[in-house]
Amino acid sequence: MFLGPKPPQEAAQASDQASNHDKENLSKVKSDDHAKPKPSDDHGAEDSGNEYVKMNKPFVVPLVHKDQISGLATVSLSLEVQPGFSENFFAKEPKLRDGFLQVLFDHANIGGFDGAFTRPGNLDPLRVALLESARKAFGDKIVSVLIVDIARQDSY
Repeated sequence: MFLGPKPPQEAAQASDQASNHDKENLSKVKSDDHAKPKPSDDHGAEDSGNEYVKMNKPFVVPLVHKDQISGLATVSLSLEVQPGFSENFFAKEPKLRDGFLQVLFDHANIGGFDGAFTRPGNLDPLRVALLESARKAFGDKIVSVLIVDIARQDSY
């Protein structure tokens, strides 16, 4: 009896009581809606209206030590661009890829992919250089360069 279902009459009464309780809580919630703003799901992020363009293929960068390839770094990038620019982006993507590859090769040559290469202090100069390269190709239509994925594979 303790764990079993309630008799039909008790179940109907309990249901009515729960319904009245729910109505009271709902009216309380509605009156509280006007008192304070609802928390948003974006965790404080503002809707800038910018668009995001994903580069089609990842960048593969050879890592050279003592004149031999010691590994590869793979970097996937996306761009945050001003609204309406994404339609024109793919026509000039080869020029942008060329500039990005040069930046990535330079970063590899100074040891940017060595050791703990994912630390913010190590990736920030790379982001700045990539943004400068993107703005050379497209001007201020590029808002930022986003490193979406990065990996290193050592050959030894």
